[in-house]
Amino acid sequence: MRLLHTSDWHLGRAFHRVNMLGAQAEFIGHLVTTVRERDVDAVVVSGDVYDRAVPPLAAVELFDEALHRLADLGVPTVMISGNHDSARRLGVGAGLIDRAGIHLRTDPSACGTPVVLEDTFGEVAFYGLPYLEPALVKDEFGVEKAGHEAVLAAAMDRVRADLATRAGGTRSVVLAHAFVTGGEASDSERDITVGGVAAVPAGVFDGVDYAALGHLHGSQTITERVRYSGSPLPYSFSETDHRKTMWLVDLGADGSVGAERLDCPVPRTLARVRGHLEDLLVDPELARHEEAWVEATLTDPVRPADPMARLLARFPHTLSLVFEPERAPDDPDVSYARRLAGRSDQEIAEDFVAHVRGAGPDAREQAVLQDVFDAVRADDTVREVAR
Repeated sequence: MRLLHTSDWHLGRAFHRVNMLGAQAEFIGHLVTTVRERDVDAVVVSGDVYDRAVPPLAAVELFDEALHRLADLGVPTVMISGNHDSARRLGVGAGLIDRAGIHLRTDPSACGTPVVLEDTFGEVAFYGLPYLEPALVKDEFGVEKAGHEAVLAAAMDRVRADLATRAGGTRSVVLAHAFVTGGEASDSERDITVGGVAAVPAGVFDGVDYAALGHLHGSQTITERVRYSGSPLPYSFSETDHRKTMWLVDLGADGSVGAERLDCPVPRTLARVRGHLEDLLVDPELARHEEAWVEATLTDPVRPADPMARLLARFPHTLSLVFEPERAPDDPDVSYARRLAGRSDQEIAEDFVAHVRGAGPDAREQAVLQDVFDAVRADDTVREVAR
């Protein structure tokens, strides 16, 4: 069976101030063409279809168009909700849409109920594990402590239990939206840390033939059977070195996996340039970036006059301008943002406690802070979905 694995469309999202809806529509067209020309048997979409729980109307219309075009091909599509989606909204009408061969899996309680497709070698069971917010699903899965590994492991137990009841030789595919250990993150992914831990081990997915992952925006191979497709378009300059692709996966009669990366159409390349403004304006090595979307980091000790206008004269698609004057790390003029760069909310809070009290929090106080951050993040998720 030939699968096309994609994820993280983030319909409705902009790239800095650039509306990406046209590029997203072009990607949908590319997806449909690929399905038709490469004889794809099933499409899997591993979450974050939309960029937010209440997407703009234009994004909903594009999604509707995508569903119609996929259904018209007669190729089944299995799709899960991600941490940016509202599972309840995305799942509205799932029963009716299912009849058209579009299988939306947004209910955590249905993790062990697969979509079963057939090829000449027998059945393939597709298990959809939507994004599992630990604080919201721990009771459903009967775990004592809310954590990503615990709820995913419990969901996979249901998958393996169902698979054990099926005929010998039944192949299996799991769709999941999670941060798996060994994956490389980028700035454009929403933090899903719970209890100080965001990642789960790849071994959680043992027992299935292929795990089609979503959440991380870079295409990555964790193991031969566990892969991220990545987002089809860039959504931050941290993705400058990404090659935006989908996975074309051939699932053999014996469950063997062969995978090929297929490039996605990207409207412009990304470039990060750094240095003194005058140098950036004349450096011949930077000529290759003149048509790219550019993030420029200026290291001039004093902020130059009209930097954006001058940059735009050479790099007309400059979207981001960052000032990082060349100073020693202990210089009192180093910006607050630079001092906080790379530090988690928990670390910043602990530093604040140490600053005002003269000593950092003890283990009990660290646990209290972590519980509060987890509770606030879970509450934000509930509020966003309820809007």
